[in-house]
Amino acid sequence: MKLNKYVDISTLDKEAKRDYIDRHSAFVKCDKEAEAGKKFKVKVMVGDEYMHPDDPDHFISYVQLWNGEKMLAQANFTEGALGNAANNLEVDFFIVPTKNMKLTAYAFCTKHGLWESDTVEVEVK
Repeated sequence: MKLNKYVDISTLDKEAKRDYIDRHSAFVKCDKEAEAGKKFKVKVMVGDEYMHPDDPDHFISYVQLWNGEKMLAQANFTEGALGNAANNLEVDFFIVPTKNMKLTAYAFCTKHGLWESDTVEVEVK
């Protein structure tokens, strides 16, 4: 399976390419520092400037959160979870870190495959 990665859409000339890349890409949103042993919120969004469809044959079926090579969490979705309307899917994961993390999210589109976020480094104190 091909692994797709985000490309800075401001560097692309064609609107269709910007739309395609942005609406499928996963983005990790969290603080850069966490406290060991305390709950830490990590938001994963699919799409930023452009919304992803929620159609019977074209939707995000899962979002995963990884720390390096270890999967921390996964959220599964079915068609219609976003009301059968284009939207930016958002998932809040709450984890309890014990050491520094390198967080990466993955989103799977039923039509366009697996998409990987940029990695976000979190210092745990």
